[in-house]
Amino acid sequence: MPRQVIVNADDFGLSPNENAVIFSAFQAGVISSATAMANMPAFEAACAMARHHMLEGRVGLHFNLTYGRPLSQAILACPTFCDSHGVFDLNLARHSLWLGREDREAVQEELQAQWQRCMDHGVRPSHIDSHQHVHNIWPIGEIVARFAAHQGVPVRLARNLGQNLSLPKRLFKGLLNRRLQGLAGATADYVCTPVDLRNEPAPTDGVLEIVAHPNQLGADFGDAYLQPGESLSRVLERRLPGVPRVSYADLNKDFLRGAAALD
Repeated sequence: MPRQVIVNADDFGLSPNENAVIFSAFQAGVISSATAMANMPAFEAACAMARHHMLEGRVGLHFNLTYGRPLSQAILACPTFCDSHGVFDLNLARHSLWLGREDREAVQEELQAQWQRCMDHGVRPSHIDSHQHVHNIWPIGEIVARFAAHQGVPVRLARNLGQNLSLPKRLFKGLLNRRLQGLAGATADYVCTPVDLRNEPAPTDGVLEIVAHPNQLGADFGDAYLQPGESLSRVLERRLPGVPRVSYADLNKDFLRGAAALD
């Protein structure tokens, strides 16, 4: 069994429905972490919820380059990221290894703007991941990881557990994860979805992050990755019995304590 598990709900702030489900899943102890979308309509309400004692210090930034309108200006002039109406429309292959200077600077500016909007609403993000995994695109991942390191927070690795990871994908993700860890420092060791957790053996050590998109299932919770009517709570209990659920803030504290002990 892994030493600890982070059950992170993506898309906090996307809509009032996502906010309500995520808050309820925190209350029920199903999830231990969430990431907020700073450019979405329900973001301010999510930040108000994030100040509740159950969520405080457990909400990160869900960096977004694919949905809605950006918060910064330079990226509006970049056809790689926005259409002519000023809406995100990503035109960058997932296997891209390079971005031009203007595109890189625009991504950096937008990342700073989304981070700052969290700060302006009283939430200092505990970690960074991204909507539709855009930071798994190598040059964007480097920008995000360097920014995370500057802020002293972890960044999510690329998914590295699951049946549908071909050998080329595993090799690429392994190299990318090594780069992200090298730039950003402390993070989880393994990343998977609830389906991966259900179908694959759990790791035997380290820290596991489960990328969740919870939905209401009566008094229980399902997940967008699972079959309709399938319980996220039961998958977690069956596959990870007794494994403590923590946040990235807890992980960062452990890392800092370990580093201090080595000094």
